Amino acid sequence: MGDGGADGDGAAAAPTGSRRAVAVVIGVVFLDLLGFGVVIPILPFYVRSFGVSDVFIGLTAASYSLAQFLAAPTLGRISDERGRRPVIAFSVAMAGVAWIGFAFATEVGALAGTAAAVATLLLSRTLAGAAGGNISAAQAYIADVTPREKRAGALGLVGAAFSLGFVFGPALGGIAASEQVVSTARSVLPAFVPTTRFTLPSFLAAGLSFLAAAAALLVLKEPDRTRSTGGRSSLIDQFRTALADDDLRPLVASYFVTSVAFAGIQVMFIPFAADFYGYDATAAAVFLTYIGVLGTINQGVLVGRLEQALGAIKLAVIGGAGLATSLALLPFTPQIGAILPLPPGTGEGLLTGPILTGPTVALFGVGALLSFGNGALNVSLSTLVSDRASDETQGAAFGVTQGAGSLGRTVGPPVAASAYVLAYWSPFVAGAVLLVPVVYVLARGRTLGGRAATVDD
Repeated sequence: MGDGGADGDGAAAAPTGSRRAVAVVIGVVFLDLLGFGVVIPILPFYVRSFGVSDVFIGLTAASYSLAQFLAAPTLGRISDERGRRPVIAFSVAMAGVAWIGFAFATEVGALAGTAAAVATLLLSRTLAGAAGGNISAAQAYIADVTPREKRAGALGLVGAAFSLGFVFGPALGGIAASEQVVSTARSVLPAFVPTTRFTLPSFLAAGLSFLAAAAALLVLKEPDRTRSTGGRSSLIDQFRTALADDDLRPLVASYFVTSVAFAGIQVMFIPFAADFYGYDATAAAVFLTYIGVLGTINQGVLVGRLEQALGAIKLAVIGGAGLATSLALLPFTPQIGAILPLPPGTGEGLLTGPILTGPTVALFGVGALLSFGNGALNVSLSTLVSDRASDETQGAAFGVTQGAGSLGRTVGPPVAASAYVLAYWSPFVAGAVLLVPVVYVLARGRTLGGRAATVDD
């Protein structure tokens, strides 16, 4: 930082330094999420390899989100008090340890039985979820080094890093679990290293986490900011404080409701695509990759520019309305596609029938709206959180809102799965209905508390 004098070079260097700091944080988040994405393809098969119920697949998924919910506010507060850099570096290193433990579950099972193996999976996923709470510190770091008028674009890059991690992570995990790679690794690695289609993706995830930790320690610099001097508070205290704040209360609630709605759809889309489009795992992966690429473009490029033109409140309303509309339309895309003016097709799966069938075009069109709506709403909510929090409490504010999102991702999937059994369209429509009050509150400008404004301002 300069000395405050009229130094043209120093003034010019500050934006460059800020851009570099943002780039490093985005890189760390990307590596961290890439490691998380690597294990996604193997998780259900790993659990099933122990001969236990598929219920444990849901439990291992929920354990990550629940731990993230509990850890995000604490990590955010600690980053306010002790610094962003050490929190980010320590948490991603902890994720590396968790993925190593995940890899050794089979060996634990051979020594101590199936219960111990499953417990190892659950504990390692819980530890990884706690480490994943570092997103609050990363978002606070972005807020520290970015001018307020540029934060939507910078925070959108965090969302883009998420999207890229979920685009490339599963692909890397699938490659690492392939027979050819496993066979090659067995011929190269020492005999004492367990080499299976489950361990190699786990070791790859661990390596990416350790690489992210090294980048945070060696390249990332602690931002120049005013640190919080407040006393330590519990998770409940932090949520109570946030919910008592007229500015933050609607945002915390919005994060929770949005996460319940969207997480449930994430889980139930693949069964829907299999039941109504005949998609197998490969075809579903193509669609999810399409959504991930769109999410990267939306959050990394489009949303930031729209926020500057429209403002965070208007963009949040547009995003929420778009997401609600897409969720309501998604289960009815086969019927919508049947009336589109396209050449008649068979309506079979993406890889087993004509690509340009009406239902497929409808599905991809609604998917594009869903990707935009989700990106616009989430980035705008993050921007509003940053604007409403003081400079000393950015980490705690992001921690509470991200914790609310994690809690929503814990609640949403089992509720959506139960609803799908009763009526296939119900989780999608219920998700859309849940978003209506979020859009209404945002449209009324209630997230601005004492500085209330409506979207017409």
